[in-house]
Amino acid sequence: MFHPGTQSLIDRWAALPKAAGVPLRADLEPMTFGALVPQLFSADRTAEGAAMRLAGAWIEALHGRPMRGESWLDLWAAGSRPLVAAAIVQTVREARPVVMVAEAARLRGVLEIVVAPLRTADGRPDRLLGLYQPIAEQERRREAVGPLTARLSIGVGVPNRPALTLAALDGRRIA
Repeated sequence: MFHPGTQSLIDRWAALPKAAGVPLRADLEPMTFGALVPQLFSADRTAEGAAMRLAGAWIEALHGRPMRGESWLDLWAAGSRPLVAAAIVQTVREARPVVMVAEAARLRGVLEIVVAPLRTADGRPDRLLGLYQPIAEQERRREAVGPLTARLSIGVGVPNRPALTLAALDGRRIA
C-alpha cells in the first residue's frame, strides 16, 4: 500500500488516454495535482538515465539547488544508480509506473519516488513524470539532504505492453 500522494499520481496516470500503452504528455495537466505540485518533476530520458526538465519547489529545496538540466542519476549514491537506471528502463519498457523507496543521510524518514512514462508529441516515450512523496512529514531544509539511496523498486499494476517475442527474417532471428 502506497502513500496517498503516490497513489494519486499512479491513479491519474492510469486514467489518461493511452496509445501504445503510454499517455501523451499533452494530455496531462500538472495543476490538477493541487498540493502535490511542489513534489512533481518532469524529466527527459537520456542514454544514461534521465535529465530533469523541471522540478517542484520542494524537490529543489530537498536537493539544495535548481534541478533544470541536472542528471537525475547524479542525485543518487553511486551504489543506487544501477537500480534507478533499471527503474527508468522498466517504466518505459513495461509502460507502467515504477515506485522506488529512497532515503538520505540528512532526511527524516523515507521517500516514495514514483516515475511514469509519457509520450512526446512525436509519439516516442521519452518523457518521465515523477513525484517525491515523503512518508514522514518533512521540514523545509536549509541544506541539501545529500545523495539519495534507493532501497527498493517495484512496478505497479499490469504491464501495458506485450512481452517481446522473437522474430525471424529469412531464417535469422532479428528480435
